[in-house]
Amino acid sequence: MLKPRWWDVTVGAGSLAIAVGLIFGFGPDDPGRVLVGLASIALFALTYVLIARPALADPPAGWRFPAFLVVAALSVGVGAAAAPFLAMLQTLAYPLTWVLGDTRKRGILGSVVIAVSVFTGVFLGSGLTADAAVSGAATAIFSVVFATALGLWIASIAEYGEERARLVGELTAAQAQVEALSRDRGAAQERERLARDIHDTLAQTLAGLVIFAERAGRQSREGRADAAAETIATVEQVARDALAEARALVARTAAVPSEPVLTAAVERLVDRFRAHGIATVTLDADVAQSAVDRDTEVVLLRCLQEGLSNAAKHAGAAHVTVHVGVAPDGTALLVVSDDGAGFDPSEPTRGFGLSGMRERVEIAGGTLEVSSRPHAGTTLRVSLPAAHVTEGEHA
Repeated sequence: MLKPRWWDVTVGAGSLAIAVGLIFGFGPDDPGRVLVGLASIALFALTYVLIARPALADPPAGWRFPAFLVVAALSVGVGAAAAPFLAMLQTLAYPLTWVLGDTRKRGILGSVVIAVSVFTGVFLGSGLTADAAVSGAATAIFSVVFATALGLWIASIAEYGEERARLVGELTAAQAQVEALSRDRGAAQERERLARDIHDTLAQTLAGLVIFAERAGRQSREGRADAAAETIATVEQVARDALAEARALVARTAAVPSEPVLTAAVERLVDRFRAHGIATVTLDADVAQSAVDRDTEVVLLRCLQEGLSNAAKHAGAAHVTVHVGVAPDGTALLVVSDDGAGFDPSEPTRGFGLSGMRERVEIAGGTLEVSSRPHAGTTLRVSLPAAHVTEGEHA
C-alpha cells in the first residue's frame, strides 16, 4: 500500500508553486487566461483528491485510472492552452499516471495521452503557428520519453523488490521445512541411539540375570544351597549394575563402567562374563596409561559387550580371547576371537547386535571387520582412528 500523505504533500506543494509562478511572473498578461490557468490547476488538484488519492490508499485503481487520465489530460491541455507555463502540470501528471496504471502498458499509454494533451495545449495556446507546433512537439516528445524511461526503470525496481520478497518468502518456508526435517532426523537418530544403548546395556544385563536365575533355581532344586546362595549374590550384583545402567541412560550418559581407565572397565566387563561360567576368557589389555577419551571407551566397551554376548548366546564358544590396545599410530584396537560355531558373514543376520555395532563404529569414524566361517569360530576387529585418542602412552 502506497502512502498518500507523501503524495498529498507533493501534489499540494507542486500545484501551489505552479499557481504562484503563473500569477507572479510566468503567466500571460490576459487576466482571463490566468483565471483559466488557475481553474485548470484547481481541477487537477481536485481530480487528485477525489479520484487518484483513494486508489493510492487502497489499490488497485480500477476505474479510477481512466477517469483520472481523462480529467488530468483535460486539465493539462486546457492549462497549457491558457498559459504554456502550465505544461508544468505534466510533472505531477506523469508520476501519478504510472502509479495508478499498475502495468507498463497502462503507464506508457497514459504517458502518451498526457503528452498529446501537452502538445495540443501548447499548440493551441501559441496561436497554431509552425513555431508553436515545433515547441509543443519538442516539449511533448521530450517529456513522454523521459517519463516513460523513468517509469520503466521504477517499475523494474518495484518488480525486482516483489520478486525478492517472493524469493525471501520461499527461502523462509524452505528453511522452516529443513528445520522440521532436521528435528525429525534428530529424533530418529536419538531413537536409534537409545535402541543401541538399551540393547547394549539393559538387554544384555537382563539376559545375564535370566541365566543366573535359572542356574540358582537349578542349584536350589539339586540341594546345593551354598552354590545357589553364591549365584543369588551374583544376581544381586548384576541387578545393581542394571540399575546403575538404567540411571545412566536416564541421565543421557554412557551406560558403561565408571572407571577412568579403559583397562579396568574391560576387566570388569570380562569378569562379569566369566561369572556366567559358559566360556573361559583370556584377556590381553594394557592401556592404563593411555588417555583414551570417553567416546572411544563407550564404543570399545559396547563392541566388547556385544562380542562376548554373541560368543555365549549364538556361537556356543568354549574359549574367547580378547585384546584391547592402542597401536603405535594412535589407533584404538579391539579384537574378540572365539572358537564357536561361526557363521557366513555374507548371509543376512537376525537381530540388532551386529548391525548396531557396525553403525556405532561407523559413526565414530572407525571400521569393523568380521572374520568367520561355519564351524571355524569368529573374530571381530574394531579400529578407531587416532582422532578419537588423546596423547598418552600406547600399548
